[in-house]
Amino acid sequence: MKSKLSLLGVIGILAAATLPIPASAASFDCEKSDLAADEKAICDTRALNDADVKMVTTFDILTSLLAMGTRDALRDEQSSWLKKRQACGGDVACLTTAYEERMKQLTQAFEGLSRPL
Repeated sequence: MKSKLSLLGVIGILAAATLPIPASAASFDCEKSDLAADEKAICDTRALNDADVKMVTTFDILTSLLAMGTRDALRDEQSSWLKKRQACGGDVACLTTAYEERMKQLTQAFEGLSRPL
């Protein structure tokens, strides 16, 4: 449980540091003219924008902690998840569920990391 709290604490600090930039989410530029429907919904919905910041921060931290082979598998999972997110289009409920599920997966991956004694 201690490691989970540590990860969530780091994520919270990093996410808070990114909040003053209202026109962008963590994983893409909200100012680009050709936003997909899912991206537009994320940019327009504060809760989704915050979920994106948290998810990307968690993904980046986790990726940096994993060995190369496991890191590649996590990146493949992320690509699959992005396709699922895109399939939601502008449906805020679908996007919210997608982010909740992905955060659960990333948290479980963090909790499963081997730690030295």
